Amino acid sequence: MEVSTSNELQPLGEASIQKMIEKLQEDCELEQHLPGGGYLHMSDELPYLVVYRVKDQEKDEDRATVRFVLSEASFLIIGDEEWEGYQRLIYSLGEAMSSKFKSFLLLEIFSGDVESNEFKIKGPADRLPATLKILKKELDKLNKNYQVLDLDSAKIENTEERQPEGQRPLLSISQLKDAGCLLIGLEVPPVYRNSEGEEYPVFFRSFKDDLVVALHKTIYEFIRIQTSSGVKSYQALGQKSLQKKVLEIDRQLASIETSYQFLWLVSPANIRQIKNTFFETKYEKVLNYHYRLLPVDPDVLKRRLYNLRMEEIDDPALSYIFREKREELDLQISMLTERGSKDFFYNSMMLYGDIEKDLLKEAETLLREVEEGTPKEAENIMKAEDFKYLAESEFEYFRSQDKNFSSKVHVRDDVNILMVSQGELYIPSDYKLNSEETKALVQHEIGTHVLTYYNGKQQPLNLLSIGLTDYDTLQEGLAVLSEYLVGGLTGNRMRTLAGRVVAASARMHGAEFQEIFRLLHEDYGFSPQRSFNITSRIMQGGGFTKDISYLKGLFQLNQHLSEGGELGPLLTGKFALEHMPIITELRERRVLKPVNLMPRYLNTEETINKLRKIREGMPLSQMINT
Repeated sequence: MEVSTSNELQPLGEASIQKMIEKLQEDCELEQHLPGGGYLHMSDELPYLVVYRVKDQEKDEDRATVRFVLSEASFLIIGDEEWEGYQRLIYSLGEAMSSKFKSFLLLEIFSGDVESNEFKIKGPADRLPATLKILKKELDKLNKNYQVLDLDSAKIENTEERQPEGQRPLLSISQLKDAGCLLIGLEVPPVYRNSEGEEYPVFFRSFKDDLVVALHKTIYEFIRIQTSSGVKSYQALGQKSLQKKVLEIDRQLASIETSYQFLWLVSPANIRQIKNTFFETKYEKVLNYHYRLLPVDPDVLKRRLYNLRMEEIDDPALSYIFREKREELDLQISMLTERGSKDFFYNSMMLYGDIEKDLLKEAETLLREVEEGTPKEAENIMKAEDFKYLAESEFEYFRSQDKNFSSKVHVRDDVNILMVSQGELYIPSDYKLNSEETKALVQHEIGTHVLTYYNGKQQPLNLLSIGLTDYDTLQEGLAVLSEYLVGGLTGNRMRTLAGRVVAASARMHGAEFQEIFRLLHEDYGFSPQRSFNITSRIMQGGGFTKDISYLKGLFQLNQHLSEGGELGPLLTGKFALEHMPIITELRERRVLKPVNLMPRYLNTEETINKLRKIREGMPLSQMINT
């Protein structure tokens, strides 16, 4: 169990208890070491306290069960000393909090005997019928998820004996009434550990996460009906401050990812020679791809990755995104050693996902309905310095929203593509751009990639600026959507995105370089140049399917908006659309701060009208600016 070491052990006399209550009311949060291995973590904004009592801190026989309470925003670990002092503390806390919220819930959690196979809910069924029914309903739902255990239905016991068998009650019934408290005891069947107290780690993690959700839904039902608290949903009941081990694991994951440039290392160093030879031989000969030397040792990185003690994280939301990110980094690191092999391609499919039938059908429809356009001679060609001026104007717009925004624009000789790296924009010194494309490109690179990096950087989790698992899909979907919203999404651009999906699908079915090139050029009418560009990107590493992210992201975003989803919250940082429930939870718990920056285009009349059309079901084929 991790607790803060910043405060001293406090005895449980009346004076020290009063000081704790005053500190809680002043700071709105309290973390305090207590006698006999006890600990209090409490929020002044939540009218409940989840309680666990230590049986014997020397033996620590039930070290698994205590972890059910550690992710709570308000919990008390009762030590094995000064029992009367703990009773005084519970009474005083209940009295202070019930006077603020009209009522206060005490929920004690303890494990049953080793033979137990049912949850037992011990409480005032006559006074809390709705709350206890919700708890039973959620626990029965949990039981169905683990049918192999053959657990009985949860049992509600209307009893005044709500403590573990053989233990003293937290408070007497009269004391509970005087303090304005209601007490529920929950006996949990210890199916997550063996008779020696050793937990089954993988099962325990899943069981614990599901139980925490059931508890939060129950507590929220109590808060909603019995108190004056303004809590809006059960998702707001987790901790608001992040534990040290959470912050350290977040820092380590970000450090591992930024120790290598994945896209740079899987792209060929000899792409110009490959292209020249392919065209000189009339689309027949493909040179072998040559890759840059690895600046890191993959074995060392994987050792660092799996030395992270994620099993100790008790917050279900954070545990999930960290474990998911570890799996993604594991795949990436493996791919670095597999460049040019079949294993690289197989891992690429695992990393970026399969191509759903609906996405492939959408891509094929786009290629049929949108004709390949002949690029027009641009009347105005913009150079690097011209684009730098526009980019700096956008940065100045960001500074008008947040004076601390400090990203810069760099024009450099050693850069060969326009790119964003760690929130900074890099422009090749010989860069030339059709002026008609500038608005789209500014919002793609700056209004999306720079903006979400900066917004993520303001959050307590580094990964929101680096990127949660599969963040590319939503990022590129947002970037392409921004091109449409500012009037710069051309037919050829949309065809390119669709062509990447078709090419990736062909590769998944075994097609080689020449076959994919001919498919694009002859069957779908792409120019030789554009056919090569799409094919060469898909074939790097042996088969690299990241490029499906652009159309896939736009496709998912289109569905999200048409189903009533909001656009603004997606700009909080870099994450996948499937992470939105977790992002919402962390925002409701106030772990995440409000978004600092919004793009220039978001509230224009043009954007409002276009978003309305998308919400009304406009297909992707009509999201083209002519």
